[in-house]
Amino acid sequence: MLFVKTPRRGVDHYGSGAYLASRGGRLHNGVDFAAFPGSDCLSLTAGKVTKIGFPYRYDAANPEKAKYRYVEVTFLEKRLRYFYLNPAVSLGDRVNAGDVLGAVQDLSITYKEITPHVHFEIKDGSGNFIDPDIYIASLG
Repeated sequence: MLFVKTPRRGVDHYGSGAYLASRGGRLHNGVDFAAFPGSDCLSLTAGKVTKIGFPYRYDAANPEKAKYRYVEVTFLEKRLRYFYLNPAVSLGDRVNAGDVLGAVQDLSITYKEITPHVHFEIKDGSGNFIDPDIYIASLG
């Protein structure tokens, strides 16, 4: 069950899964939770599915990247985004905490030495990133 029983992705060939870890010229804006491909990813909160998107643009040199997806759930003006899922929900669906959002995708198809994981990030109503650790702790 994601966010309860999965460990954090540590440091691997592609870097750290910690909030604000360096990513070359940018920062990692979320946290990564280790998860086996095919595992269910559960919603942390109730809310509405406001976006099902693609984190990467199509790249002819690496077309597999275009298959990765994310699900955004909006709750109290916060956008909780769960990356690398095969969505099990549709745009506009209402979800409850604990509902399945999708199955974890296999990142090793594209990134051979990466720890399989779900990237989780939060944006406030102004589009600013929020530290997911502080937010998760606030939920009790």
